[in-house]
Amino acid sequence: MKYINLILRNPFRNKARAALSIVGIAIGIATIVALGLITGGMQESVQTTLNSGGAEITVTESGNVGGMSSSGRLNESYIDTLANISGVSSVAGVLSITDTSSSESQGINSGSRGEFGPMSGLSLNGINRDKLSLVGIKDVNGSFFKEGTNEVILGKSAAESQNKTIGDNITIASTNFKITGIFETGSIMTDSGAYTSLSKLQNITDSNYVNQILIKTTEGANDTTISENIEKKYGDDLSTITAEEQAEMLNNAIGILDMASLAISALAILIGGIGIINTMIMVVYERTKEIGVLKAVGWTSNRVLGMILGETLVLTLVSGVVGTIFGILMSEIGIRLLGSGPGSDMFSLAYTANTFILAFGVAILVGIIGGIYPAYRASKLAPTEALRYE
Repeated sequence: MKYINLILRNPFRNKARAALSIVGIAIGIATIVALGLITGGMQESVQTTLNSGGAEITVTESGNVGGMSSSGRLNESYIDTLANISGVSSVAGVLSITDTSSSESQGINSGSRGEFGPMSGLSLNGINRDKLSLVGIKDVNGSFFKEGTNEVILGKSAAESQNKTIGDNITIASTNFKITGIFETGSIMTDSGAYTSLSKLQNITDSNYVNQILIKTTEGANDTTISENIEKKYGDDLSTITAEEQAEMLNNAIGILDMASLAISALAILIGGIGIINTMIMVVYERTKEIGVLKAVGWTSNRVLGMILGETLVLTLVSGVVGTIFGILMSEIGIRLLGSGPGSDMFSLAYTANTFILAFGVAILVGIIGGIYPAYRASKLAPTEALRYE
């Protein structure tokens, strides 16, 4: 029998023990892959949002953190006030509601008109038609909504989750809208929402305010300086955050997941290494006489060492394959389960080489760490002693 065939077949002599070893390592690998796919998707979303060409500064009611709240109330007079600041090229007010009474909100109890709540229904945003570029909407398939009418445009993700297309009607906040267009910006947050005219949404919600004011700065302007100047002058009423600051906050959150992935990788190496050491020591113990025969017929210590270490690597590489497949399935199933509810399109997966390199790198490292001692022990067995062993 060829040397390589021995290495490939020997790990699976005891199928139950091999299966337990593979499963133990594969669990850690699966977790690494799943976290890598999720964090990669979040990073792509952040990058896409930055490149979507939207507003550079978001203004909210003082006290709101992160510039993403839809519950603040800003007087519309601030729109004209902020438009006159040096370095500002365009300003838009945005009113947002998350409707829980929508007939398209599956599995959600009916709520009051205009009720706010993350991921509790379809998000409807009111903005002037000529300011849609500030949220990254430049083109639509179909046509834009007309000001003051019961017309709405849907993001691609929202249209898919609501199973709607151009010309269909959709009920949001107890109001029937006609869908005139479908848009796609690449930003998961934007593409999972709906947009209508600001005046129409204010009329529906019986309000005369906006939740956010979006600012587009002139080319070459210092966004941070403009943001700081606004807070210095209107700090008691307004809070500001730049697109770069929002991206930094999201990247910090992603960084925490990355650290968790690294911690899990280290834990997988530790637990997997201990498990594989135990498995391979048992293998060497059970095959003491066999190893003695091999050395008696001329096998060198290095050849024996290479065989045992190779068997260990075969086990861990199989674990890497099983763990990777399981991690992908676990992530895809999770995304599809989330996809059955409204607002779920904020989540996506990104398949990058780094995720799989890390997974198989951990598997190989576990194999090397876990196999060195058993392989060394096997290579040092004296042929005469091993042959006498029972």
